[in-house]
Amino acid sequence: MKKIQIFLFCIVVCIFASAARADDIKIGLMCPLTGKWASEGADMKNIVSLLVDETNAKGGIDGRKVELVIEDDAGEPRSAALAAQKLASAGVVAVIGTYGSAVTEAAQNILDEAGIVQIGTGSTSVRLTEKGLPLFFRTSPRDDAQGQAAADLIEAGQYKKVALLHDNSSYSKGLAEETGKNLDKKNIQVVFFDALTPGERDYTATLTKLKTVDPDLVFYTGYYPETGMLLRQKKEMGWAVPMMGGDAANHQDLVKIAGPGAAAGYFFISPPLPQDMDSPEAKGFLEAFKGKFGQPPVSIWAVMAGDAYKALESALAAGADNPEKIASWLKKQTATPSLSGPLGFNEKGDRIGDFYRVYTVDDQGRFSLNK
Repeated sequence: MKKIQIFLFCIVVCIFASAARADDIKIGLMCPLTGKWASEGADMKNIVSLLVDETNAKGGIDGRKVELVIEDDAGEPRSAALAAQKLASAGVVAVIGTYGSAVTEAAQNILDEAGIVQIGTGSTSVRLTEKGLPLFFRTSPRDDAQGQAAADLIEAGQYKKVALLHDNSSYSKGLAEETGKNLDKKNIQVVFFDALTPGERDYTATLTKLKTVDPDLVFYTGYYPETGMLLRQKKEMGWAVPMMGGDAANHQDLVKIAGPGAAAGYFFISPPLPQDMDSPEAKGFLEAFKGKFGQPPVSIWAVMAGDAYKALESALAAGADNPEKIASWLKKQTATPSLSGPLGFNEKGDRIGDFYRVYTVDDQGRFSLNK
C-alpha cells in the first residue's frame, strides 16, 4: 500500500512540475558560441542569462518564470538556419539574435513562418527590415544610418581621397556602399572600392594594391579579426595611412591581433562601449555583470542582446502574451528603458534614435571615447 501511495505521489508531483514548466515563458537566444565570433556569443549568453535570473529572482513576469532556450549558430548561416528550426520547435515566443547580418538573415524566414518574434542584435544590413516581415526587429542601427555617420566623420576629418574596402558580407558591403553614396553627395572622392577575402592570414597584396591609389584614408568596413590583421601588416610594410572602421571593429580582440603599436591611432564609429553607457539600468547591470564574471562585456553587440531581452520583458509585463501582441506593443514604443539607453522601434522594426560615438585606439591599446 505504501508503495502505491509513493507512486501516486510521484505522479502528482510530476504533473504539477510539468504544469509549472508549461506555464513558463520560453525565450530563445541564438548566438555564436563556437566559431570566430565565439567571444561575442559567450557574452550574449552571459548577459541574457544574467537578466533572466534577475527577472526570475523577482518572481518572474506576472508570476511566470522565464526559461531561456539557447542555440549555437556558430556565426554562419547554415548553422543559424538549423538553430532557428530548433528554437521554433521548442515553443519559444521570441528569439533574440544573432550577431552578423548574413547569419541573422538565414533565420528570418524560418522564424517568421513559425510566427515567432525575432530581435536581431548585431545585424545592421538595410535589407533585413525592408522585407516587410512583421515580427522582425533589431536593437542595432542600420547600415544607412551608419553610412551617413561615417561620411560625416570623414568630412569633419577633411579627408579628400578615401579607399573603401569591404569583405563582401551583407553588413560590410552594405556599409561601404552606403558610405560611398554619402561621400559622393559631399564631393569626396572614392579612389578604391573592392573586397578582401575574410579569414586569410596575409593581406599584404591587398594593402599594396590600396597603396597604389594613394588614399589619405582607408575605411575597412568589415569585422575586427581582419581589421587587426590589416593594421598589423600595414605597420609591417611601413605604410602610415590613417585607417578607420565601423561598428564591427568594436572588439578588444582587434588590439590583440594587431598589437597596440599597430592599432594606435585607428578610429571607428560605433554605439557606445559598455563602460561608456550611462543610463541607470546600464550602471546597475554593469556592476552585476562584473560581480559575476569579473570583467565588463567585451563589446556593445552582446549588450544589444540584453537590450532585446529588456524590450521583450517590458512587452510581456504589459500583457503582450503572444508574438503578434508583442510586435504590436514594441512598435508603439519610443523610449522603453534598456541597457544602452531609451529604446524604441518604427513600423519596419528598426531601432529609432541616434547613438553613434567615435572611438580612437590609444598607444596602450585602449578604446578612448572622443569628446
